[in-house]
Amino acid sequence: MTETFWIAATVLIILALAFVLYPVFFHHPGTRKQTDLKNQNLLAYRSRMKELDDEYEAGILDAENYRQLKEELAGAMLDDVPENEQLKPLVKGRRSAMAVGLVSILLIPAATFYLYQQWGAMDRVEQFITMQEMGATDASRQEQMTELSTQLRERLEASPDNPEGWAMLGRTYMRLERYNDAAWAFRQLADSVSEDDRSESVAYGLAAQALFFGSEGAMTEEVTAAIEQARSLNPDEVNALGLLGINAFSQQNYREAIEYWERIGTVAPDHPQIASIREGIREAYTRLGEEPPKLAAEPDSAGVGVTVRVTLVEAFRDQVPADTTLFVFARQAGAQQGPPLAVARLTADQLPAEIRLDDSYSMSPQARISGAEEVVITARLSRSGSVSAQPGDWQGSSDTPVAVGDAEKEPVSIVIDQQLTN
Repeated sequence: MTETFWIAATVLIILALAFVLYPVFFHHPGTRKQTDLKNQNLLAYRSRMKELDDEYEAGILDAENYRQLKEELAGAMLDDVPENEQLKPLVKGRRSAMAVGLVSILLIPAATFYLYQQWGAMDRVEQFITMQEMGATDASRQEQMTELSTQLRERLEASPDNPEGWAMLGRTYMRLERYNDAAWAFRQLADSVSEDDRSESVAYGLAAQALFFGSEGAMTEEVTAAIEQARSLNPDEVNALGLLGINAFSQQNYREAIEYWERIGTVAPDHPQIASIREGIREAYTRLGEEPPKLAAEPDSAGVGVTVRVTLVEAFRDQVPADTTLFVFARQAGAQQGPPLAVARLTADQLPAEIRLDDSYSMSPQARISGAEEVVITARLSRSGSVSAQPGDWQGSSDTPVAVGDAEKEPVSIVIDQQLTN
């Protein structure tokens, strides 16, 4: 794209120079006027000389008068075109032409390049094209997405005043599970929208979410700092409220978790994860031993998803400690990388376990199981407690993609029957 642009720009510059230089070098009004005068005098001289010759031959003029008239005619011609005026305008015009041509050759390309750097928008065009390509890239083309994200990052660093670009880059890093890079991109987004407190607050909330995923659910100092930045601008920033609710729930502070999540329902009733938020509230009330209140506009039926029954083969039972972390997650069919559409976290002592993966287990508003037609289910016992696969982990997956549907379908059976070696 850049090469094509500069080729076209070069052609246009050459044409511009041609328009400037051609009149200068090939159009000389003084010279042309002088040439026309010479030609007219010469034609008049020849015409009059012919008349004298005809009169002499006819006997009208004698030899003495004929000679005298010819001499007078020649003298008159020399008087009409003085020899001192012939070269002066030509020399001056040629020097002016050379000066103008030299200045034009140097000035026009330099001015074009400088003014385009100041006022042009090629960087925005390239960013837009890269963003379009990234938007059209599916999860099965991770290598291309990584390359495009690198290109977009370079262009945004060169021209940072582009909130849409930073948001796109942050979401792309989230899909690539590059959570620290995603947090960095969302912070750049915050800087680019610093004049709007609410937009800046959302950007810090997204950064906190990325850091939270990167820490595997730990409320680190970085996560806390990002949450505080978000809430200092907007106390009701929903990403921050959601993370605070998750942390409170994990600490068994169920009443506090309910307060955070119910606040989201109040300030953002159309939140894309409202179903998972309601499920979290319901579970928190259950663990408090209380009857969950009926929420306004809450659907009576269970959400769209997949019910999974996980078991462990007998050969591994003695090898797996009871407190080993169990992850059950669903990915878009055909996707090898990117955040799962739903993730549930259990422990090995709960096996065999049956769980329904729906939007209450989604990791982000952009990746929800209800938006997929088919998913691949994986169950992994993690020795390290990390959601990323490690050598020595035990794992089982569905052999074929599973259709996403309502709660009435039979559970999908997943058997953990292999140990990862690399």
